[in-house]
Amino acid sequence: MGASRSRKITILGSTGSIGVSTLSLLEFAAAKGEAAFEIEALTANSNVADLAEQARKFKPKFVAVADPRYGAALRDAVAGLGIETGAGPEAIEEAAMRDADWVMAAIVGAAGLHPTLKAAKRGADIALANKECLVCAGDVVTAAIDEAGGRLLPVDSEHNAIFQVFDFDRPNRVSRLILTASGGPFRTWSKEEMATATPAQAVAHPNWSMGAKISVDSATMMNKGLELIEASHIFPVPHEQIEILVHPQSVIHSMVEYVDGSVLAQLGTPDMRTPIAASLAWPDRTPSPSAKLDFAEVAKLTFEAPDLDRFPALRLAREAIAAGGVMPATLNAANEVAVAAFLNGDVKFLDIAAITEQVLSDVARSGGTQTLTTLEQAVAADKEARRLAEERVAAKAAA
Repeated sequence: MGASRSRKITILGSTGSIGVSTLSLLEFAAAKGEAAFEIEALTANSNVADLAEQARKFKPKFVAVADPRYGAALRDAVAGLGIETGAGPEAIEEAAMRDADWVMAAIVGAAGLHPTLKAAKRGADIALANKECLVCAGDVVTAAIDEAGGRLLPVDSEHNAIFQVFDFDRPNRVSRLILTASGGPFRTWSKEEMATATPAQAVAHPNWSMGAKISVDSATMMNKGLELIEASHIFPVPHEQIEILVHPQSVIHSMVEYVDGSVLAQLGTPDMRTPIAASLAWPDRTPSPSAKLDFAEVAKLTFEAPDLDRFPALRLAREAIAAGGVMPATLNAANEVAVAAFLNGDVKFLDIAAITEQVLSDVARSGGTQTLTTLEQAVAADKEARRLAEERVAAKAAA
């Protein structure tokens, strides 16, 4: 990001870990004289206190909360700053449609679908940290970005790693993509041990600092299944040529193998500020405060194949992407409901994958694998899968 280049930035989900890291990088780059930027809009779900603090510090033109109950509190918190405010889902979409050329899409879950698509349709560069956008409606989102002339800049560390070493001019020379996975906190646990795992144990990720939902997804390895689906939309490679490899050190973030046998990998410390910085400055580079990799300290890198018996979420993701249509959206929605129920203490850890598989079977039996061409289809599939998953959760909780 050259010193002469100015960018307008919007961050959808600015109070979450990705949003906070993005703002810290903007501040760091500016202090280094590396970038000029202005914040167009910042959004949060309901965290008025942090959003107001960000507003005072970064002076965006617009701030919004998704939960309409907090609209008045936000308005009061930024009174006198000359900042426009909004509340409700429509205000988040307004933030996405404002004049920013780079939009960080970091709203967790299916709630990020509509605003991300709004930003994509007006031609913004989309720094995508939301897995669900591509999992639920990948063809719709990528088509919107292509038609509007924007760019998709993946922020997930795995996809960002591939993005940095993928030869887009010669994709036919790629023989496979290798997504690396830490294995999560239960990598060495037996199924019997996982059966009694608590939410506190599931969110205690060994390498990364993340929110509760994505931490549980890492524990079930559903995050890697979702990333497989996501990768199939980002990179012109058949999903059968995308593999998953457990790499506990989280130093190699993913790899691309070419037809001549060469394997290119992106390495770094497990710090999300690195892929965010790469997306923020792309195609340039910008300094980041991330710790630099010390190979002598790392000493050893190890790898192992994933265990599909202990982590059936990987199999479910493969089956969903092979079925196509609404099945990936169904997978995601059912998993979200099951994870929330686990975190709430309503179901057991192993019930997460079991409930998700049951919902996939229910939808498949009803013929729900039709081609998905509109966001409305994705939203309808998401809603139906949530209904079915909630029924399964209630049955488990009552048992």
